Amino acid sequence: MADLIEETNDKLVIRKLIPASREEVFDAWGDPAGMREWMCPGDVISAEAQIDFRQGGSYRILMKSPKQDHDHTGKYLAVERPSKLSFTWNTKGADIAETLVTVELKDRAGKTELTLTHERFPSAELLARYKGGWSRIADRLAEHFEQHKSKSRAQS
Repeated sequence: MADLIEETNDKLVIRKLIPASREEVFDAWGDPAGMREWMCPGDVISAEAQIDFRQGGSYRILMKSPKQDHDHTGKYLAVERPSKLSFTWNTKGADIAETLVTVELKDRAGKTELTLTHERFPSAELLARYKGGWSRIADRLAEHFEQHKSKSRAQS
């Protein structure tokens, strides 16, 4: 499970060890097909992503759950392969100001330590909703790489 590192009224920081290289983890954030599997918090069963993965580019991630869809958009502020990614985060249909997400990746003994910071929350209540979501996304990203490594070993 992802570790909660810091939580204030307007900022959330989580950390997760991912069984893949920094390059693989970084590239996963720009892979719409892979995001279908791991960008799925809570009861979300799949995600559709449209991505212009470059500084100044934009994205749209539509998370689909049985009850409703969650539409997120934003712009990439930093795309520094393989160490850092920063982007704005907007949730359509919610009366929420734009927030900021930063993903930092560090080598850790053949794995990658992912540190995700989501900040500029307008309320502690909103931050609490996102805490579980980002933790689950980090866990699913790790599971995504574990499954692909298992498939690679089975095919060898």
